[in-house]
Amino acid sequence: MSAFTRVRGARVAVGLGLAAALLAAPAAPASAAPASASASAARTAGGTTAADAIRFSLPAPTVRRPIGTVALRLVDRSRPDPLVTSRPYRELMVSVWYPARRADGLPLAPQMPPLAAAGFDRDTASDLGVKPGQVDWAATRTHARAGAPADRSAGRLPVVLFSPGYEAPRTLSTVLAEELAARGYAVVTVDHTHEPDQVEFPGGRVEHSELPPVKTEEDQTKLFKVLLEARVADLRFVLDELARLNRASGSGAGRGPLPAGLASALDLSRVGAFGHSMGGATAAQLLRDDPRVDAGANLDGIMLGPAATLGVTRPFLQVAGQTTTRDSEPTWKSFWNASTGWKREARFTGAQHFSFFDLQAIYPQLAGRLKGLPIAETIGTIDPERSVAAQRAYLAAFFDLHLRGRRTPLFDGPSRAYPEVTLVP
Repeated sequence: MSAFTRVRGARVAVGLGLAAALLAAPAAPASAAPASASASAARTAGGTTAADAIRFSLPAPTVRRPIGTVALRLVDRSRPDPLVTSRPYRELMVSVWYPARRADGLPLAPQMPPLAAAGFDRDTASDLGVKPGQVDWAATRTHARAGAPADRSAGRLPVVLFSPGYEAPRTLSTVLAEELAARGYAVVTVDHTHEPDQVEFPGGRVEHSELPPVKTEEDQTKLFKVLLEARVADLRFVLDELARLNRASGSGAGRGPLPAGLASALDLSRVGAFGHSMGGATAAQLLRDDPRVDAGANLDGIMLGPAATLGVTRPFLQVAGQTTTRDSEPTWKSFWNASTGWKREARFTGAQHFSFFDLQAIYPQLAGRLKGLPIAETIGTIDPERSVAAQRAYLAAFFDLHLRGRRTPLFDGPSRAYPEVTLVP
């Protein structure tokens, strides 16, 4: 099954050959993943060398500030893996993005680690109309230095958790993670292991999707319930681990797997969560289930679980593409009506479901070299650069308002700076 499948209630809508738009038991210590990786991944699944394949770049953050990133392996021994029940623990890979001191001697981190990139090329990219070997997915560098020391002059950092869409990897929402990091947040992107096609762990090990076959709508409903519960538990465990690392730093026990200065910089009294697609539903349910989370945002995801009908009581931002409305999507209507806290709905004119992660920046670059890609059906007709800029602005303004108390006019009415965005009353 594709890593690009959009959740529609209890259904998965597929078309065009791509997707249509924990606490009791002690956990194993977190370990940092190495920044370097196997050179064998330099060859694509199609057999061509990476030098022959198309390369693309990611847009730089709007704030000119050094940022760093570190990949961590986290192990929760308090629960078994929900998709591999023979495994008595839950294992995650996460990336932390943060303001950093200048560290030009450290390498820029890749968007995707090489083995995961090779698997993406082999197993997943065809759903985007890209043949194996046409694109060098491993070549793209982020704007973050791997393992750079944290910039303590940035002060204490509010923490924002990110959950990706159904079957999608954490690495394909790097653009928004980097932007928030440059603006002074610690952003933690999470892979929900055995749901995506590939998650690369330290030592060259790749865990693959273990989703069961789905034959009926009832099967799909049961699966989504399992996945949503697992995802929320994953994010709650990540918060537990960050708190443990924070405490260890304060006790003088050392920084552990985090870069110098980062553990003690995390401000876990100010926590937000957001996600794309099913990740947005995950953020909403997390907001209901965990009082540590102060605000949440959903990027064009269908609501799932109890939050879909019970709503939330804390601030929540709904970000919609052109076709997602409270009239077209019943779960948006029920969620909106039941939610009693601060709430806004921002619709992006001309955007499609895939406009709200890195594909918005990547796909136009590929389309310039690969003919016949379904641009409008995939990322819409919205100008890609304008779309990325508006997403960054509204998401940052939301978290600035609710985690930092910084007022913003963006949610008061139409913005001349971003005419593509309409606030839906």
